[in-house]
Amino acid sequence: MAPTKKIGLVLEGGAMRGMYTAGILDVFMEQGITFNGVIGVSAGAICGCSYISGQVGRTIRYNKKYCTDKRMMSFYSLLTTGDLVGAEFCYHTIPDQLDPYDNEAFLRSKTPFYLVCTNLETGEPEYIHMKDMVKDIDYLRASASMPYVSHIVEKDGMKLLDGGCSDSIPVRAFMDMGYEKNVVILTRPEDYRKKPEKRGLARIFYRKYPKFVKRLEGRPDEYNKTVDDIANMEKEGTCFVIRPKRPLEIGRMSHDVKEVIRAYERGRSDAFDCLDEMKAWMKEEAR
Repeated sequence: MAPTKKIGLVLEGGAMRGMYTAGILDVFMEQGITFNGVIGVSAGAICGCSYISGQVGRTIRYNKKYCTDKRMMSFYSLLTTGDLVGAEFCYHTIPDQLDPYDNEAFLRSKTPFYLVCTNLETGEPEYIHMKDMVKDIDYLRASASMPYVSHIVEKDGMKLLDGGCSDSIPVRAFMDMGYEKNVVILTRPEDYRKKPEKRGLARIFYRKYPKFVKRLEGRPDEYNKTVDDIANMEKEGTCFVIRPKRPLEIGRMSHDVKEVIRAYERGRSDAFDCLDEMKAWMKEEAR
C-alpha cells in the first residue's frame, strides 16, 4: 500500500555550499527517487530546478567550468553591475546558451516546485510556486540575491531579496502546504547555530524597509529555532535529514574548482550512505 502522506523535499541554501546539495540530488536522480513536491531557498532553489528538469550533473558541470569566471560571482561583478552574482551571466547566459536549462522538461514535470523569496516591504517570506523557469526566472534570481551585495529584484509588484533572510529552511511552511513528511537537505553540520548579527548595517542599507530590517536582525534566532524544530521532527519521524557530518571545506564565494568538486562528492557520498535508510523511511505507512 502506498504511503498516505505527501512527502516533500526541502533544500537549504548556502551559496557555494549548494554543491553539497547538488551531489545529493544527482544521486536521487540516478536512483529514480522522486517526491510529491520540492521547495528550495537560494542555492537550494538553484540546485532544485535542475532536479525537477532531470538534468543529472548539470549543476556541478557549469559550476566547475565557470566558478573562476569573474562574470559569475565576484567583487568585479559587484563593482561593475551592482550584483555580487552576475545576474545576466548566471540567469541568462548560462541557462540560455552555455549550459542550456531544459525548461520543456520542467514544464512536463508533475512535481510542484516552490522557492522562497523575502518581501522587503512586509519582511515576510513569499512562497512562490514556479510554473515556468524562463518566464519566472527573476523569482529564482530574487531567492538567491544576498542582501547588501545584490540589487533588489522587482517582480509582480513585489520588492524581493534572498529567501534565506526570512525562512532559511522552510520545512514548517511545506508542512502547512500539505507535505506532512519531508526529506530535508541541510548544508551545515548538526551542531551549527547562527551567531547574532551586528546591528546597524541593515538599518543603513534598508532604512526604507523597517520590517525587512527587523527580519534580518532576528534571522539568527529564527534559524536556530528552526534547526531545533527539525531535530524534534527527526525524533518524531516526520523529517529525514541529510547534512554534512563536519563543516564543508568551501567558501561561500569559492572560485576553487577542487573545493567545488570536494563539496559535491561529499554530498554524493552522504546520499549513498543513507540511501537505504531513507528509502525505508519513505515507504513507511503514515501514522
